[in-house]
Amino acid sequence: MTIASILVTALGIFYQVLAFAILIRCILSWLPIGRDNFFVRIVVALTEPILGPIRRLIAKSPLGGGMMIDFSPVIAYFLIDFVYRILVRIIISIF
Repeated sequence: MTIASILVTALGIFYQVLAFAILIRCILSWLPIGRDNFFVRIVVALTEPILGPIRRLIAKSPLGGGMMIDFSPVIAYFLIDFVYRILVRIIISIF
């Protein structure tokens, strides 16, 4: 395996874990599980560094504050996908 394929594979695994964690967090938000649950704390610790800033940006926007649905996971997923695709292209072009 080349260095590029190793990097792309590692980046792909990281991307999939993060996307899956965001999906799990969305599902957990519908369930009556407390935030003190060990599994919930792990998922929140993985996703909050991404979702928190996006939520704050949405709250400051004209559409923000009063929305009943949290769109930050959707925006985070598209943002992570966009960054992943750019990084893969950069890695492939370098190596």
